[in-house]
Amino acid sequence: MHGKSRSDLVRSYFAAYRANDRAIMEAALTDDFTFTSPYDDAIDRATYFVRCWPNNKLIRSITVDRICEDGDAVFVLYRCETSDGKTFRNTELHSFRDDQLRSVEVYFGAAWKDGVFVPQP
Repeated sequence: MHGKSRSDLVRSYFAAYRANDRAIMEAALTDDFTFTSPYDDAIDRATYFVRCWPNNKLIRSITVDRICEDGDAVFVLYRCETSDGKTFRNTELHSFRDDQLRSVEVYFGAAWKDGVFVPQP
């Protein structure tokens, strides 16, 4: 590893996403990287950068609430605030191969405000 824990690497990926620093993510992802979410079924790295990466412009902040390393994987629970003031929580599983990120699985959470879930219409 590069002297950083996998938890620190995940935090740096969130920071790169927030800052629209694609070069950091390009270097971090394996050639066979996949991204899965309720909207994306194991899309490849090229599709991730076309479909998902541009959404970083909609995010005002990302706050890591919990993070747990488990071998070559990291689970992270985080809160986001969008540029229009909405908040939500998600959980992600980041899987590594050596020092690179091999896959991300996103599990969407509910809207979140002031420490409580917000029912959706």
